[in-house]
Amino acid sequence: MRLHRHLSIALVLLCLVLPARSVEAQPRGSAKATRVLVATAKSISFPLAIDALGTAKANESVDIRPKISETIRAITFEEGQRVEAGQSLVELANEQASAGVAVATANLADMENQFRRARNLFDTRAISASELDQRSAQRDAAHAELNAAKARLADTDIRAPFAGRIGLRYVSLGSLVTPQTVITTLDDTEIIKLDFDVPETWISRLKRGLTTLARSAAWPEEIFRGQVVSIDTRVDPVSRTVTVRAVVPNSSGRLRPGMFLTVTLLREDVMALVVPEQSIVPEQSQQFVFVIGDGNTIEKREIHTARRRPGQVEVVGGLAPGERVVAEGTQKVRPGSKVEIVGEVIVGIDLDVAKAKSNAQRQTGAAP
Repeated sequence: MRLHRHLSIALVLLCLVLPARSVEAQPRGSAKATRVLVATAKSISFPLAIDALGTAKANESVDIRPKISETIRAITFEEGQRVEAGQSLVELANEQASAGVAVATANLADMENQFRRARNLFDTRAISASELDQRSAQRDAAHAELNAAKARLADTDIRAPFAGRIGLRYVSLGSLVTPQTVITTLDDTEIIKLDFDVPETWISRLKRGLTTLARSAAWPEEIFRGQVVSIDTRVDPVSRTVTVRAVVPNSSGRLRPGMFLTVTLLREDVMALVVPEQSIVPEQSQQFVFVIGDGNTIEKREIHTARRRPGQVEVVGGLAPGERVVAEGTQKVRPGSKVEIVGEVIVGIDLDVAKAKSNAQRQTGAAP
């Protein structure tokens, strides 16, 4: 009985030991390599884009006001009308101004006659040179008074200072207006000035001629392309931003002064080292990629990233051009493990396209 018990125990121990030894006897290299898609880090055109919020302003804008206090005799414009520079907009009552011109004209004629008589008397030495000079000064003063009277008369005819589009009318025929009264507005919107603020850290990259792309909620499907024309000479000490001004052609008239626009500032001549966005493995505040080394062995490496755009990430440290990284299959690989490359994601091509291409190659028996 005791012998049977000892034999049972020995058999149990043998069953436990043999599987463990068989596992240890398996060769380490028998694990199947993980199939992955890879991407090659490369330098491509990666336009610098700065997003900002801007406000549209007219190229030229003015409130039409009179220079004198007088009643309105005629209104010669329509709301929303396009007017040319120098076109008459409003006529004020001009009776007093016209009378002033008539008085000044008569006074000048009198002074001219007195000066001529004085000059004849001076030629005969009947008067002194000082008296002739006095008559000459009186004539010049009369001439200046006439010019002033003509200017007052001209102020009764209010004209457009530049070509543009008239806004709303705020007065009526017969209204008494003063220099503080706004009659209407005039805006030149053939070109829109777009002012927006960017952080001071971007100043070294700003320059005249950069392209801007603006969008408005009123026209969500349209992009308004413009160009930077000036950069403010001062940085706001509170917000630490600098104001940039761009001009946007607006022959369609869709943009109006005061509109809120989202602005993207582009610098087309920037090259950057990029990898597909899906190849990045974030861990807390760090960013990693799985680099494929010699013998298709995986190396986990920390990188430093900067700008992003759909599907692509700029790498500014930790990776060199030409190095290959795992683009799909990052969850399956481990540092030191081997992989089987079944396809490549070309930077700038959608991952789904790369997958479809890889599948087609496998089905036809072509090499990846």
